[in-house]
Amino acid sequence: MDTTSEWQVLSLSLRAALVGTLIDIPFALGLSWLIVKRRVPGRIVLETLGMLPLALPPVVSGYFLLLLFGNSGLGPALEKLGLQVTFTWLAAALAAGLVSFPLMLRAMMVAMGSVDRRLELAARNLGAGPWRVFATITLPLAYRGVLAGVLLAFVRGLSEFGATIVVAGNIPGRTQTMPLAIYSRLQVGDDAAALRLVLVSVAVAVLSLLAHNYLLARGRRQEDW
Repeated sequence: MDTTSEWQVLSLSLRAALVGTLIDIPFALGLSWLIVKRRVPGRIVLETLGMLPLALPPVVSGYFLLLLFGNSGLGPALEKLGLQVTFTWLAAALAAGLVSFPLMLRAMMVAMGSVDRRLELAARNLGAGPWRVFATITLPLAYRGVLAGVLLAFVRGLSEFGATIVVAGNIPGRTQTMPLAIYSRLQVGDDAAALRLVLVSVAVAVLSLLAHNYLLARGRRQEDW
């Protein structure tokens, strides 16, 4: 594998993980808020569904996406609109987002649960509505945990393999992300290229985890004060 192809793989991996993470954010924020702060009926069911991709094999998650966006699902309708999802980089992004969603959800739930409820009640007593309380009290106080969850989901999205290969395939230059490229290089015995991709993967993961741990440590120090 030449250097150009390796940069292409890295670029595609970063794009898929980033888009998947961005797709997750509003859903994770909304679901965390409903479960932790609004305490809606059936919140146990909502939390179970949100955490389900963590318990399922990634291949199963990819299969669900394939059913949803394939020819037996929304695929034909989307194609009439000029949008194809399966076996494109967008499918890789959706796979990364689905598999990493539970990690983001859990981190956001913990972050929101740590916000002093008395501050939120005081704002409500002063006339602020639920959405204003969320935007001006809950989210600003929980933002470090929220960002930590976003970073954790991004790292998980970068490493996604099983769901991606089912719904997006392993198409070089189109859907081949870093884990798929490493697998392909090992399959053909190109250990040197595989090692280069492994080192890049480790470097990106370490940087993201360092940022994640820094946010958590900073949040704990502020709580101690």
